Amino acid sequence: MKRRSLPVAAALAATAALLLTACGSEDDKSSDNDKIAGADQGAETPKESTEPSAAPAEDKPDGVDVSLPKDMNLVFDWEKPGDENEAAAMEDAANFFRAIYRGVDKQTTKDAAVAAYATADGLHYANTQINAWIEGGWTATGTLRHYDATTRSASNGTSVEVAFCADAGKFYGKEIKTKKVLKTEPSIEDFDYYKIIMVKYPTGEDLWQASKVYVETKAEKCQ
Repeated sequence: MKRRSLPVAAALAATAALLLTACGSEDDKSSDNDKIAGADQGAETPKESTEPSAAPAEDKPDGVDVSLPKDMNLVFDWEKPGDENEAAAMEDAANFFRAIYRGVDKQTTKDAAVAAYATADGLHYANTQINAWIEGGWTATGTLRHYDATTRSASNGTSVEVAFCADAGKFYGKEIKTKKVLKTEPSIEDFDYYKIIMVKYPTGEDLWQASKVYVETKAEKCQ
């Protein structure tokens, strides 16, 4: 493992006001699905991008392009849940992160993928993350692994919490101007634990949007 690169740490620091430490007990995970934080957050209509992309579109029903360059590898090492809504919410939680790093690659918050897979606080989180990379003059390279995912549904049927670990040990910042890859030593800072509140897009399409993002940084549970 390599310690998270400077840009990754800076991007998280830039959203410190948004990141709420996830410190619930095991009972919180297994009961009272009606009490998912932010589960009542509504979804907003995705906006079209004004910026063309030469990259091929992924095979998504909504046609939104979440493709990434070959050197930016987001791995989602998790099993698909049996519940149909939870499976769809989990897949679009992955697309939410693809959208963020597509924005990092394109150096814009205006890509259609960001608007498609994020709403409310989730959209603010995505924009702040992308802007931190843009302001630093960085893009990303390497492999960002997501694993140990769990899901739970609210009783309203339109909100799902997707929780998982992330390991940035092989994911680095790269200076756009110089192409220099920024690496440091292995550290607990490589590991984060996320809880993403996904809400169902209200038109009935099979689309879920990230409405809230909770992060525990330096997550020992993810080592």
